[in-house]
Amino acid sequence: MILLRSLIAFVGLLALAKGHSYHMGSCPTVEPQSGFQMGRFLGTWYVIQKTSTASKCISYNYTRGDEPGEYIITQDSNHPVLGLTPLKHEYHYTGELTVPEPSTPGRMKVRFPLSVAGTASHVVFATDYDTYAGIFTCQSLAFAHRQSATILSRTKELDKSKVDQIRAKLTSFGVDPFELSIVPQTGCDTGKDPVDIDINPGTFTAENFGKLFKKAGEKIGDGVEWVANAGSKVYHKIAGSEEKEKKPITTTPPSYGKIETNDVEWIP
Repeated sequence: MILLRSLIAFVGLLALAKGHSYHMGSCPTVEPQSGFQMGRFLGTWYVIQKTSTASKCISYNYTRGDEPGEYIITQDSNHPVLGLTPLKHEYHYTGELTVPEPSTPGRMKVRFPLSVAGTASHVVFATDYDTYAGIFTCQSLAFAHRQSATILSRTKELDKSKVDQIRAKLTSFGVDPFELSIVPQTGCDTGKDPVDIDINPGTFTAENFGKLFKKAGEKIGDGVEWVANAGSKVYHKIAGSEEKEKKPITTTPPSYGKIETNDVEWIP
């Protein structure tokens, strides 16, 4: 039971890292690249800049899905919460992409397992396929929206002129490029025998959660307990502020009901 609570707390703490910003009104209009070719876009991309994120070593891998017009996007990264623990890990977050209108293949829809608000737009607004790319996602809420922009590169570095070019294009769409965070692509070694954390569309079925529970064992449980005990400190560090008063550390993992955010590091 203690390990189960730790796993639940662990999934909740993964949701503390944001990769988007909130704004009033409807989503801005971001036009997809004309003549976009998904076949040339597939493969691995490294994240150079991304809206409001504390993660490092982020990469995206685009692959074909089972049906025509369906694709898979997987984010690999060092998660900021687990990065503050002794736990060596690889964090994988997988979503599903669809193309609603074949005539505009650069304007897609994406859905991720931890996104409680449903699908979001996924627009490739700039790319030369071999060097750089710019993507933008937006999700409509009741009277507002949340958005995220990402600058991608086929290598772990991108020439400043290309970065500036993509940021200027975001500005032309009414998207503030100063909301983007620089994503480090150094020090990405996860060490030997890292814990493999894979969140995908099938993760939260009863069968797969049972497998996760069994596979994780005490190794993840110990790491999660460390995170849970330092949860308040971790949250404030990610948010950019430190608590003025130190609170005593408790060895009792928090219950699911104490997780007060549904924000996730969702992929633009």
